[in-house]
Amino acid sequence: MLPSRKSPSAVQLKILVVDDNANGLAARKSVLEEVGHKITTAKCGVEAITVFSEHKFDLLVTDYKMPRMNGLELIEKVRAVRPEIPIILISGFADTLGLDEESTGADAVIQKSSNEVSHLLRAVNRLMRAKTSPRKPATAQAAANRAKRKSG
Repeated sequence: MLPSRKSPSAVQLKILVVDDNANGLAARKSVLEEVGHKITTAKCGVEAITVFSEHKFDLLVTDYKMPRMNGLELIEKVRAVRPEIPIILISGFADTLGLDEESTGADAVIQKSSNEVSHLLRAVNRLMRAKTSPRKPATAQAAANRAKRKSG
């Protein structure tokens, strides 16, 4: 069950959500709006870079597997411009590929599952409370090499 609409004292975050899957994008947008955040969506990494350069966001939530630019490439480009922004990476392949915060440059990595909504809400809350600096960005190639080592 989702928490009720935000209270007047709650902070409204401006969040960019990126996913090439329309259903996943709509679901995440709905969940985050339900708890009071202002959501902007992008259907691919290229669109996300354009939107990101035109607006200021408090948080980025991105899918991993997308055409033309995957989530790791998007994270790398965003970190080059705004290294301090909290980033959540969501993937159906997180466990399989061994994607984690260290290998991706994201501040939180969430496996797509029946628990995704609760994990997403907890990660958003945790990252917004965190006072520590973001992790060092990893290159897409480093993450791919790590994934190969784990699978091979």
